Amino acid sequence: MYCAMNYTVDPDNNASTVTPPLTNKRETKVFCCIPDTKQITEMVAPPQSSPPRPRPSSSPSVSPSASPPTKKTKNDATGVAASLARPNILALQPYRCARDDYSSGILLDANENAIGPTALPTKSSDVNHLELERYPCPYQLELKGAYAKYRGFGISSENVFVGVGSDEAIDLLMRIFCKPGEDYILTTPPTYGMYKVSANVNDVGIVEVPLTEAFDLRIPEMLKAVTPNTKLMFICSPGNPTCKAIPLMDICKIAESSAYNGIIVVDEAYVDFSGETSAISLIQSYPNVVILQTLSKAFGLAGIRCGFAIGREDVIQLMNNVKAPYNVNKLTSEVAFNAVKNVATLEENIKVLLEQRDVVMKALNELHFVTKVYPSDSNFVLARLKKKSKEVYTSMANNGIVVRYRGSEMHCDECLRLTIGKPEENTACLELLKKTYEMMTKEDA
Repeated sequence: MYCAMNYTVDPDNNASTVTPPLTNKRETKVFCCIPDTKQITEMVAPPQSSPPRPRPSSSPSVSPSASPPTKKTKNDATGVAASLARPNILALQPYRCARDDYSSGILLDANENAIGPTALPTKSSDVNHLELERYPCPYQLELKGAYAKYRGFGISSENVFVGVGSDEAIDLLMRIFCKPGEDYILTTPPTYGMYKVSANVNDVGIVEVPLTEAFDLRIPEMLKAVTPNTKLMFICSPGNPTCKAIPLMDICKIAESSAYNGIIVVDEAYVDFSGETSAISLIQSYPNVVILQTLSKAFGLAGIRCGFAIGREDVIQLMNNVKAPYNVNKLTSEVAFNAVKNVATLEENIKVLLEQRDVVMKALNELHFVTKVYPSDSNFVLARLKKKSKEVYTSMANNGIVVRYRGSEMHCDECLRLTIGKPEENTACLELLKKTYEMMTKEDA
């Protein structure tokens, strides 16, 4: 009897590693190799139980560092939840967001737009112009129409789904297209962590085909790894934490391949900072391409939690059918509509952030202890230090400036991710980074 499992295509030997889900009984060793591979890699995973799935063939002073707070994930083994919840939910490792560790100081860790929002709520202290005692429009037709017009490429409101950030769309796509305990998604790590969390919540298997060390797609390996049960393929472009946009030609190659017939989900949260054309331009040619976008980044509206899925009418209709009836509230909808209409402010804010990105990248490249600054198509920068990146991250956070440690991600050894902030925030960050590293290496001398 086969266990439900995840597996990873090893970037060095092209073998796939199968990771069984967690059980409460025993550790399980599983061996598996994708077709036409020569070497089998063994991976021992913690046990998990799940239904059967087919086996895939201001520069602050520096103080000593301290560990960030730990998010509590332990379940009460004697509570009602432990006795009634699905095993995959009890074993779930929740997504760890930037605010889990630090929530004050100069926050350059969550890829927010520190310049500010492109729109604000309409002032209404005396007039209830939104009729807040009434439910919002379940279809959000006005917002969809405005967003479709802004993005262009011949799309209409029927091509647009509006949700609570992009995360709602990710979850809905899995619920619509993937059978629990049977189907798979494919991801390309290092990538956005919510794909994995949503898959685990929905009891969907995960096939991982890592990017190259230059953060490019490995298309032949991706197409070898898919099976008829691979229903969704997530491609983050520009990538997080990679900063790199995926060329549209790469998306086209996958869409045109007879080896894969599932949905290609292109996550474009950072597309407005990139010179690459949006994959929305592919919708008319490729019916299985779906694009995710958000107002959280370039629009500076992370606080309203508004995201979009753009695709063919039949896919979007299913998403509208499955979503909660009133998923987007009136306040969010009004601010989002105002923002989409305020293109001048959006473009000015993007211009400032791109200029500051160049300043930060130039400064990082001049630091002797920074061994690599990756090219960026996003509102953040990925930089590799010679050593002690995690200690540097923790010390900086404890001294008021929070970046993101990414050294545990594939191909990101000793890397820090720095969100581009306001000019004064970027200056303070660079000064503290230099001071912190010098202090720590001086202690080793």
